[in-house]
Amino acid sequence: MTFNELTSRDLAGDPTVTGERADLLEMLTKQRHFLRFTTRDLTDEQAGRRTTASELCLGGLIKHVAAVERNWVDFILNGPSAMPDFTAMTEADWARRADQFRLLPGETLADVLADYAEVARRTDDLVATLPDLAATHPLPKAPWFEPGAQWSARRVLMHIIAETAQHAGHADIIRESLDGAKSMG
Repeated sequence: MTFNELTSRDLAGDPTVTGERADLLEMLTKQRHFLRFTTRDLTDEQAGRRTTASELCLGGLIKHVAAVERNWVDFILNGPSAMPDFTAMTEADWARRADQFRLLPGETLADVLADYAEVARRTDDLVATLPDLAATHPLPKAPWFEPGAQWSARRVLMHIIAETAQHAGHADIIRESLDGAKSMG
């Protein structure tokens, strides 16, 4: 699959998706593009290489963002039971979660990008068809969430956009450190 084949469907340009939903999809599509663009023309070895003091690599960032988006969409559909109780996670659970940030042996950049494209299609379809963006669920238990807080589907989608944008910035730094390539500029 080529890079362009791995991009998500452009529902933002679909005339049946309008208003707020089109805006959300347009912003999410743009941030996904910036993130994926940082992996253009890379080998699997390059996609798995750490280039900064952090544990992050480009393949791992794609894996992480795909997992986060998948989990939050599951949350929109099924509530907090779709996510772990972060306050009860063991060291082994945290170690498995840390593997999201690495391209593990046997994983390829093409496979990680294909998984991300599938996650994106699912999210885009949900944004286009969800009956009510204001529908809320209580957040899962986590030390970073206020107890009893609830998020609407709209708030979750804004979080996914922010998370994707933040990691696209991380990816840009990693890519520039890897070979000097820039996403912009």
